Amino acid sequence: MFGTIARAVTARPLLVIIGWLLAAAAVIAFSPRIGEVTNADQAAFLPPASESARAGALAEVAFPGAQGASALIVVKRTDGAVLTGSDLAAVGRLATRLGALGRPTVRGVVFDPRALSPDQTLGLVNVGFSAPAEDDRVRDDVAALRAETSSTLAGGDLSAGMTGQAAVVADNKAAVTDAEKIVTVMTLALILLLLLAIFRSPLAAALPLVAVGVVYLVTSSLVALAATIFGFDVGQEVPTMLTVVLFGIGTDYVLFVLFRFRERLRVGDDPRAAIAGAVERVGEAIFSAASAVIAAFGALVLAALGFFTTLGPALAIGALVMMLAALTLVPAVVRRAPRRGGFAFLGRLVARRPAAVVAVTVVLLTGLGVGAALFRPAYDPIAQLPARTEASQAYQDLKRGFPAGALQPTEVYLTTVRPVMPGEVQAFIRRLAAVPGVASPQEPRATADGKVIVVPLVLELEPYSAAALDFVSGPLRDAARAAAPAGTSVLIGGQTMAFADVRDTTQRDLAVVFPVAGVLFLVILAALLRAVLTPVYLVAMVIGGFAATLGASVFVFQDGLSRSGLAFTIPIILYLFVTAIGTDYNILITARLREEVRDGRSVRDAAGLAVAHAGPAVAAAALILAGTFGSLLVTGVPFFVEIGFAVTTGILLVAFVISLLLVPATTALVGRAALWPGTKWPGTKPPSKAAPSPLPVDSDVAEAEARR
Repeated sequence: MFGTIARAVTARPLLVIIGWLLAAAAVIAFSPRIGEVTNADQAAFLPPASESARAGALAEVAFPGAQGASALIVVKRTDGAVLTGSDLAAVGRLATRLGALGRPTVRGVVFDPRALSPDQTLGLVNVGFSAPAEDDRVRDDVAALRAETSSTLAGGDLSAGMTGQAAVVADNKAAVTDAEKIVTVMTLALILLLLLAIFRSPLAAALPLVAVGVVYLVTSSLVALAATIFGFDVGQEVPTMLTVVLFGIGTDYVLFVLFRFRERLRVGDDPRAAIAGAVERVGEAIFSAASAVIAAFGALVLAALGFFTTLGPALAIGALVMMLAALTLVPAVVRRAPRRGGFAFLGRLVARRPAAVVAVTVVLLTGLGVGAALFRPAYDPIAQLPARTEASQAYQDLKRGFPAGALQPTEVYLTTVRPVMPGEVQAFIRRLAAVPGVASPQEPRATADGKVIVVPLVLELEPYSAAALDFVSGPLRDAARAAAPAGTSVLIGGQTMAFADVRDTTQRDLAVVFPVAGVLFLVILAALLRAVLTPVYLVAMVIGGFAATLGASVFVFQDGLSRSGLAFTIPIILYLFVTAIGTDYNILITARLREEVRDGRSVRDAAGLAVAHAGPAVAAAALILAGTFGSLLVTGVPFFVEIGFAVTTGILLVAFVISLLLVPATTALVGRAALWPGTKWPGTKPPSKAAPSPLPVDSDVAEAEARR
């Protein structure tokens, strides 16, 4: 099948290129932009049955228009002194001025001069919005309020900063947008430089990059189109993830083809026959690798958290389009071979000392994997903001004088089919106020018929901390239910409860998705290798690489940088990019090893040859992919920095430790049993005339290139 595709493509390369360009233009022209369907609110992706989602739905019906975003403007003197009477009057005038701006989503700006911090150094201006924080109009209004605040207080004794949900989302969106620009520029520059080093020709390096760029534009348009047709949002991280994934796996597949293209040229094929032969030889490995990636991404549809169920299909679409491009568009545009790297020495090491290689790599992976047990997930969106952002700095000021929970009060909803007496409500509030961890209740609100009552609670705990999530989903909920008047029911709402639900849903999703993905990997590997044992230990090695990568990240960020935890999405990101994409390298090495066995080599010699011949492609692809994710390290966004380090480390571990050392060394030790029952053994057919000579040295390669 792959030979037929290769010959058809190389016979009419210009027609293939024109077809791709026309199809890409049509998709892009009739699709919305992906930025139009993104959403920054993790809570928006919760299943409807979660408690916070039910509380939010109740609030929208009971208190229409009152469920928009909120923000706090924290005001202080520039000298840090106590706020004077004239200062308070100035803050009051500021609140009045902001309310009079007439911004479309601002429904109220309130300052209570009695609600100062205990040391009288901080005042709070409450801002209410009529739309969710993710609404573009709210972000525009946040910017307008900040600009007016800065202008009003300029040159005086007061300074102010806005924080709270609306401000956090606005700053997060701005930081992610800046990060996308940095990542795109650095990714393109890095890939171009590495391809220049490999191809030694600007045009030859640019053509694969252009091919991957076309795939990226098509994929992002298809994702946006699907989101529009089926009426769902995608997480705001998806565009950045698509960039690094497509340019990462895209260059992987390009290099898999091109290094095999180089081998075909070396044995005397003309360029057209060489590229056709390369696709025929490596096509099955690319198809299987892409299938593993698509299966891993696709398994996320089993998740309950909407962020995962939309992220997975989006990336799966990208992997599918990239696979099609690798088998059709890439052979049509490429006519220059890459340089060969010196991997013969590594192949000889694996073939001669497989037991030592296995021992050293297992010790390394085990040592790093210990840290995985210490992983603590973090759900704090403020901690994921760059420290310089206004929302983050204002929150630090807020915590100096107020309970941390003042940022985002937790809401307790009482619903009833009978009128609740005022005395019962007050008794309920008193019992809630007495719960350890509650700083103070706020003024309750009730519907006109008295059937829904909401009591906002300011917690003593930081609203997104693990302790706060435990508190609202445990002691507070239990106490509220116990204190509720007879005939009423209780729901806990607010951002803290929403992230407690996100945590529970995520843990459930990981417990479902990981085993399903493991089974899918086994099936795909078994279909490719026609073997029983090898897929089992390949999956085990992938799990080991995942644990080692997570452990290394824990050692760096939790232990080295003393962070309270890592972003809760890190395990799923590692699953997507280290486990799924890293499997590409294992497949390429193992497929090449099986091919060498079929050409008449012993299993041990085949292991060495697989490293010697496939090693350069794996190394180059891994360096490009690791470098692509490494660009996230300079974004300044903690979430992306953590992902950048974790995935870069994971890719390097999977490629250079597992794929190039542990996989072939283990196969060499296991011997024939590794490839049973679907592989013919040495001696059953003569070596192919096109098979490269065993374990070539770099001088042999140089001479062959010179002759060619």
